Amino acid sequence: MDTEAQQTERDRSSRPEPEAAEDRSRFALLARVTDWLPGGWFTLTLFACLTFLLVLNTFVAQPFQIPSGSMEQGLRIGDRVLVNKLAYRFGAGPRRGDVVVFDGSGYFGDADYIKRVVGVGGDHVVCCDKKGRIEVNGRSVDETAFLYPGDTPSTVPFNVDVPDGTVFVLGDHRGDSSDSRDHLGSPGGGMIPVSRVIGRADWIVWPYAHWTRLTRPAAYARVPAAGASHG
Repeated sequence: MDTEAQQTERDRSSRPEPEAAEDRSRFALLARVTDWLPGGWFTLTLFACLTFLLVLNTFVAQPFQIPSGSMEQGLRIGDRVLVNKLAYRFGAGPRRGDVVVFDGSGYFGDADYIKRVVGVGGDHVVCCDKKGRIEVNGRSVDETAFLYPGDTPSTVPFNVDVPDGTVFVLGDHRGDSSDSRDHLGSPGGGMIPVSRVIGRADWIVWPYAHWTRLTRPAAYARVPAAGASHG
């Protein structure tokens, strides 16, 4: 009886576990795929990496090259910024002071643009106060920390209410920027729908010497909520 019991136990242990058999089946299938692909494992690994990068670029983060001097001196021509595409995807919206990349098709032109958000939905934006500064919701904003040296906040006067679901944007180099001021009479009145915002520029990643994080200026921190200071 002991001999039979031992034999039965050995028989059971020699049977492949279902999970192990399934793993071997998957590996065999993968091996057949790599045998079929030119380059084998190298090609499969390269394909997996490219797929990962494509998903990352489409849904998470995307590099964007600065095409003009409209955001100098903080962002220079040729700089590459990393755009956070998840920044506004879960209920959050652009905030005053954010640097955003957006699709300007039908509003500014058939291209992607990078500008700074000056007004959000519900804001009242005016230029200029007695000292030549922009006002948002009745509060003057000191932009000297990021405005291009020698530039004034605007040589174009404006007095606008920003509709809900849109943003009013300006370049930091006001003398070399085509922005919301230049499209007040265009479709949309110079406003960009939040739905057209691709993401928030969070980092300068190239060239290495310019590597830095882009933070929201404190100049907008004291701006009151929309509707709090004007009728």
